[in-house]
Amino acid sequence: MKKNKSLLLLLTLVLAVGTLLSACGSNDKGNSANGGTNAGSNGNVEEVLAADQTLRINLAAEPPTFDPAQAQDSQAHTVLNMMYEGLTRMDESGQPIPAAAEKWEIDGTTYTFHLRQGATWSNGDPVTANDFVFAWERVLSPNTTPAAPYAYQLYYIENAQAFNEGTIKDFSEVGVKAIDDNTLEVKLAAPTPYFLGLTSFYTYFPVHQSVKEDPKWAVNKDKMIVNGPFTLQTWTKGQEIVVAKNDKYWDNESIKLTSIVMSLVDSGATELTSYRNGELDRAGQPNGEIPTDQIPIVKNELKDEFNSKGIASMYFYQFNVTAKPFDNAKIRKAFAMAISRQDLVDKVTLGGQIPAYGFVPPGIAGADGEFRTEHKDSEYFQENYDEAKKLLEEGMKEEGYTKLPEVTLIYNTSEGHKKIALAIADMWKNNLGVDVKTENQEWGVYLENRRNLNYQVARGGWTADYSDPMSFLDLWTSTSGNNDIGFKNEEFDKLIAEAKATDDVKLRDDNFAKAETLLIKDNMAVMPLYYYTNVSLVKPYLKNVIVDYSGAVEYSRAYLLEH
Repeated sequence: MKKNKSLLLLLTLVLAVGTLLSACGSNDKGNSANGGTNAGSNGNVEEVLAADQTLRINLAAEPPTFDPAQAQDSQAHTVLNMMYEGLTRMDESGQPIPAAAEKWEIDGTTYTFHLRQGATWSNGDPVTANDFVFAWERVLSPNTTPAAPYAYQLYYIENAQAFNEGTIKDFSEVGVKAIDDNTLEVKLAAPTPYFLGLTSFYTYFPVHQSVKEDPKWAVNKDKMIVNGPFTLQTWTKGQEIVVAKNDKYWDNESIKLTSIVMSLVDSGATELTSYRNGELDRAGQPNGEIPTDQIPIVKNELKDEFNSKGIASMYFYQFNVTAKPFDNAKIRKAFAMAISRQDLVDKVTLGGQIPAYGFVPPGIAGADGEFRTEHKDSEYFQENYDEAKKLLEEGMKEEGYTKLPEVTLIYNTSEGHKKIALAIADMWKNNLGVDVKTENQEWGVYLENRRNLNYQVARGGWTADYSDPMSFLDLWTSTSGNNDIGFKNEEFDKLIAEAKATDDVKLRDDNFAKAETLLIKDNMAVMPLYYYTNVSLVKPYLKNVIVDYSGAVEYSRAYLLEH
């Protein structure tokens, strides 16, 4: 998931923003239009809509939650974008446009958003400024259980961090206020050029205040009141999620799809077969996958339906730096230097990925262009098997090991992740003489083990939440809810805090480079593997699906033609 460099650079220079996810965002689990067969109209040829506007896709893994405050993964991100709408949303060109807010004014660090008159929740209640205040307080409250993993994304707001950490008790001191039902005032702690883009991210979504009375609302379709283009119609655990068009959505006339049916099949081979059989309209990333050994075949056989684009996303392995033997930096560096990333992308992943030696991917804006162009990741480390063996010996000596403790690598269910894990374990065996056990885990279990630091090495992936190096670096601060490696470094925290507090682009850029050096070169807290490409198959009759520069996919304005 990474770059079409010229297009991405143009977009990120126009506006240094983006949107997820988790997740994330995600944590594993972020914007350009995806052209070709995947989007847009058909020139002068008249388009005829299909009578059945049911889109069929595969999510591969089940989202753990549909609570915007708790979500942190790409599966939830995709569905939340169908059901909710923030103050802004991202358009095809990667710019924030009016959504729940119809307009806004910016005066220094004060943003005044004017909500749409007449916009309602799916139960008919009006969407008000107080719904945003309520939702953001839920994210930031130290009493929220479990703690919101993305709370730090709201730290741009005045006093938000102090409230989240409990040093300020009164939420009225946080820089967000409902002036009236349709006016939301937000005061930032410092200038944040990508803040408008952040308001399209799911952690900033409003939440209906009825959730106060039902802690299980986010896993109950009958309790879920939403403000986006679609509502949750059915959720059959382990099998299928279906959303249906929300007729109460303010812009429902622009929504052509009547429903989106999402299967929950974690087999890339099954997904590809379903696509070939006409049971899916789109297959592949970011939520599904095409088996790596099939990529060259489908690229040739289905060339008019095959899409591959670089995106600003990372694939990496992360170390639990609090657990033996990876509490030793030399051992971590040895493992990172003892593999061939080029062999990995040429012989295993087969999707045109780019070997990675840093953590900020190409396509992310820097002070004078792309951050990755300005700061070469080759400066951080190089693969060197002899040096890796030497470092491993030194690290083991420091720890008093005559034999390395048993090492287990965990990854979430996926044929692609499994192939990568087996290939890397084989490299570690051949190049370091170390036996590594690989262990597949179901998505929810895998996420929980990572959150609880119940692992040694784990597969990781990160997608940009906005086009700025901050999106990739602040998750490793000691206060980040997404820091699931146990990394704590005062100098790193200071560099990120300084970057957040200034609008000096050169100072920010320098701080990001120093922080990335600490993370990778000095500590190897995470082990970069490659910068993603998004590989997908899209039926010619499916139009207006948007894949942004980060690889996040937007289906809400898609439609199906007669075929």
